[in-house]
Amino acid sequence: MSRARVGYAAMLERFAPSEVVQLAVAAEAAGFDGVMADDHFQPWTPQQGQAGFVWNVMTAMAERTRGSVGVGATCPSFRWHPAVVAQAAATLEQLYPGRHWLGIGSGEAISEHVVGGYWPEAPQRIARMFEAVEIIQKLFTGRDVRHDGRFFTLERTRLWTMPETPPPVYIATSGPITARRAGGSCDGMITVASTPDKVAALFGRFDEGARAAGKDPSTLAKIVQVHLSWAPDPAEAAAQALREWPNGAMRFSKADIRSPYDFDQIARMVRVEDFEGRVTISDELDVHRQEIQRYLDVGATHVYLHDAGPDQRTWIDVFGREVLPKLTA
Repeated sequence: MSRARVGYAAMLERFAPSEVVQLAVAAEAAGFDGVMADDHFQPWTPQQGQAGFVWNVMTAMAERTRGSVGVGATCPSFRWHPAVVAQAAATLEQLYPGRHWLGIGSGEAISEHVVGGYWPEAPQRIARMFEAVEIIQKLFTGRDVRHDGRFFTLERTRLWTMPETPPPVYIATSGPITARRAGGSCDGMITVASTPDKVAALFGRFDEGARAAGKDPSTLAKIVQVHLSWAPDPAEAAAQALREWPNGAMRFSKADIRSPYDFDQIARMVRVEDFEGRVTISDELDVHRQEIQRYLDVGATHVYLHDAGPDQRTWIDVFGREVLPKLTA
């Protein structure tokens, strides 16, 4: 069996950009394979306290590491026109060939609604996302293109700075319909760990879409972001999840909440048992290893780990030494 691809999920919501870059370097030295970070304008809760600009941070990470760097997801629909996201991704890939992948999501109000305007329901957000992907893929051809669609307009233009090969485009999803459509139109999918059975079902729908489009699913990426909370003391493992990552326990859709302070109010109702099936909380390293392995066993090609603890360096060192070498693809 080959060693699994397990990367570091950098939380720009929780750590300042300079610290996140240092943690990415430490993670690579400890054996983590690549780094991903999401595009946030605000943190989930005021306690988390950060929201660095993901494209700047990705560039700094790439300059100091050798592995893949993925924006694991940005929303090219509200704060950004798809053309701007295409330009940013093409530039990053030109600087660091073969290392960048672009994750696309349908957006959450906490980051996207900061520019105001109408905030649509989920079906329209998903439709906007796929139209945005169409524009990005057109621009990634390097040719002059135009677009006059339902949501977006692009005057005839091209990306004047292009990498030799454009970065792959992945769709972030937790729904089966979107997963199937992503399989037909994109290079991979990203999802957040829920349960291995649910993730396996999403992978199955993604594969269906890929086969229907004449693609081989085995050549496409299936990424799972795993949230966990480890500490040597079990009480602290639970306490830090509640303190640092309460949004991980919220089982409802969070896409319509607009303020970190609203999340903070909801977080007061979160209990440790609410994390069950969403965030693994344990002081036992083998418990975490087994849970990560389950996602690899159902077909994840790459897993990215985020620990809720504030002491990221200790967690990186311990998992790099005791957990990662025991995981298999």
